Amino acid sequence: MTIRVFLLLVAGWGSLASAQAQPAKALPVKLGQRSPLKLVSSTPMAGAQQLKMRLRAAEMPTELEISREAYEIIVPRSYKKEVPHGLFIWISPNDQCTLPTDWEKVLAEKKLIFVGALRSGNQREVTSRMQLAIAANDQLRQLYQIDPARVYVSGHSGGSRVASMLAVAYADMFSGAVCFMGANFFFPTQGKDGTMYEARYIPHPEIATLAQAESRIVLVTGDKDFNRDNTQAVYEQGFQQNGFQHVRLFEIPEQGHGAPGKEWLEKALEFLDEGKKQGR
Repeated sequence: MTIRVFLLLVAGWGSLASAQAQPAKALPVKLGQRSPLKLVSSTPMAGAQQLKMRLRAAEMPTELEISREAYEIIVPRSYKKEVPHGLFIWISPNDQCTLPTDWEKVLAEKKLIFVGALRSGNQREVTSRMQLAIAANDQLRQLYQIDPARVYVSGHSGGSRVASMLAVAYADMFSGAVCFMGANFFFPTQGKDGTMYEARYIPHPEIATLAQAESRIVLVTGDKDFNRDNTQAVYEQGFQQNGFQHVRLFEIPEQGHGAPGKEWLEKALEFLDEGKKQGR
């Protein structure tokens, strides 16, 4: 029995996690082009009960009506059912699901299907943004041949903070994360200037243990990024001091808070893909 299956059973989630959502329905997609995507139903893994348990939340989160939501997807021209692709789930800080244009070429070269929710910007509740990413994770695996070892969540700024939380709290669904200019942790950390950064969530201990051993996470910041101090503290006092075995920090010279050049996405993805090569 794998550690992922074992954790689901011992925590008593087996019956809920095994419940099958209705199959996703995609609008016609042109390979290599950004296309709209609608999901007809969510997944039990994105349900309020799961979120409450995984985030140790005091209150029950709001259920998401996935049929009212919309996504955008880019399936590389290289996609064939016989060749499983990875999945790159994007959480934007704004509602337009923006992504640097030159990143799209990188994702295609890496055989990664891009998907991001619209109306998932910083003004939405964190739990809703999580639910949108989790539902996309589950439903895209039904629509396409997805390599489960290459299911990555990513985002920028506030979206990156959400991605960093999913990488731990849903480590059994996301094999890796790339967090650009923003990261949260589940213990308080302190910046070099004395600023205290509070804990943002409390992950279920069994899932956190899985994340410590298996999840591959890249934190990206720049020496002119206003979140640099926070990101460094999360990396050093959070991930490093708490036994996360596969976390890397990239600090980019002369980089502000904006999205960096495509070469940094390439480096981050290369690190995540090392896990597959090593059998993780």
